[in-house]
Amino acid sequence: MALHGVSPAAVSSPLRALSRRLTQHPGCGCLPKQLVYSSMNFARIQAGPVDFVGRPLVLQHSDKRAVLTHATIEEIEAEKSVIEEQAKEKMEKAIETVQTNFNTVRTGRANPAMLDRIEVEYYGTPVNLKSIAQISTPDATSLLIQPYDKSSLKLIEKTIVAANLGVTPSNDGEVIRVTVPPLTSDRRKELAKTVAKLAEDGKVAIRNIRRDAIKAYDKLQKEKKLSEDNVKDLSADLQKVTDGYMKKIESIQKQKEEELMKI
Repeated sequence: MALHGVSPAAVSSPLRALSRRLTQHPGCGCLPKQLVYSSMNFARIQAGPVDFVGRPLVLQHSDKRAVLTHATIEEIEAEKSVIEEQAKEKMEKAIETVQTNFNTVRTGRANPAMLDRIEVEYYGTPVNLKSIAQISTPDATSLLIQPYDKSSLKLIEKTIVAANLGVTPSNDGEVIRVTVPPLTSDRRKELAKTVAKLAEDGKVAIRNIRRDAIKAYDKLQKEKKLSEDNVKDLSADLQKVTDGYMKKIESIQKQKEEELMKI
């Protein structure tokens, strides 16, 4: 019995040679014919995939798998460092903004920071009050505003009234004196709501920063620089950073609310 469709390289192997001799002499009684064919099949498996006539098959990989690259640990850490540090820097600024806004919420004690967000239409241009006037605290219940340009006195007074800060400005033609009255129970509740709103604005800003950072990771995944698992791990680490800044906002919010209740 002769074999057909077997390559010379396969026949040259010891196992192929043995199979050839046994099939040429089936009456020798050495091995069953089924075992001979099983041995031949094993040899084909060991040599790699072949077609039905013994020719080797070439496996084709999809384009997606062919272009997939894997970043090294160092490359992943470098990408994480850049994106995460940028996110932290922006989150720090968001915390500073929240703290500044809290300072503008008045308590029963006079504080120049109460006027930080006051902008005056000075010759048609909105400018911060502090840039056109000197503000001082002669006592615990009043502020003294001295404009560099006395012609802006009435404009400044009108702007403070419109800001609805719960204070009463008075203009004597030279300076503006702002009297800070004690807080009533209702006014404390209103200010507490204002503080809560400012805190929530800060949290929204933190979430938006996190969202933009994750978009940066997703972009690297699309560019085949990071895998899906990489992005999941980095996003989880970023969430921990985000949670930390959320707690910072909650902490300064609590401090401000306690300050409102004590005075």
